[in-house]
Amino acid sequence: MKATWNGVTLAESDDTVVVEGNHYFPESSLKREYVSFSNHRTSCAWKGQAHYYSLFVNGEMNPDAVWYYPEPSEAAAQIKGRVAFWKGVKVEE
Repeated sequence: MKATWNGVTLAESDDTVVVEGNHYFPESSLKREYVSFSNHRTSCAWKGQAHYYSLFVNGEMNPDAVWYYPEPSEAAAQIKGRVAFWKGVKVEE
């Protein structure tokens, strides 16, 4: 699977975990040069608290487009150390 936005590959891996239709990539596959810190947080009733990264690619910002669960609940343990994408990021084979 490959995650792309604004003409750039953000992550690529054949080891993704699918939860609720979202591919969670290993955090190590994320190209850090396109990622910046975000204070944004949301809560999921069964996964726990999600943290976010923003993307900065080719001069354009995509705020809070990457999310991850640093300490997921036991029920979502399979996504620990993984990131997922939204906000226009294409995830495809």
